[in-house]
Amino acid sequence: MPATKSRPLDKITAGIAFVLGLAAIAGAWGSQLIGGLVPCELCLEQRLAYYWGLPILLLVLLTWNRLPLTVWYIAMAIVTAIFLWGTFMGGFHAGVEWGFWPGPTACTGVGDPMDFNALSNMNDAHVIGCDVVQFRFLGISLAGYNALISAGIVVLLLVSIAAQWRGNKRTA
Repeated sequence: MPATKSRPLDKITAGIAFVLGLAAIAGAWGSQLIGGLVPCELCLEQRLAYYWGLPILLLVLLTWNRLPLTVWYIAMAIVTAIFLWGTFMGGFHAGVEWGFWPGPTACTGVGDPMDFNALSNMNDAHVIGCDVVQFRFLGISLAGYNALISAGIVVLLLVSIAAQWRGNKRTA
């Protein structure tokens, strides 16, 4: 892949997407470890987009000018698809929190029956329902912010892909 000195928009937007994703996952861990918020099952599943997508995007960024163009497009499409799935998961979780649709039965509604042995261990584990909002800012929950951040990452990645495509059409 030729150097992109005259058209760095592709690399800049991919880099911004990476930094935004890194900040988002750091915020999620910070809210848990420092803020004391307990993630529910859907919260943990939303983090998978960052755990899978960011390493691939980092690899693309580190090998930017050495990757064959086809491999670059495939890798960027995979990362975009991963964060598109993350956007869906954040939106789905926010919808569960607002009561627009039911969440998974594993983390909403009625749980397993309890006996007296389970009651003695109640202080050991904190289980938060997926329909419980622990924190809102400006009326948006953390799941809603995750959906917005993931959507922003998708847009940045699409801009990067489009800029690369446009630049390569001009040189061809």
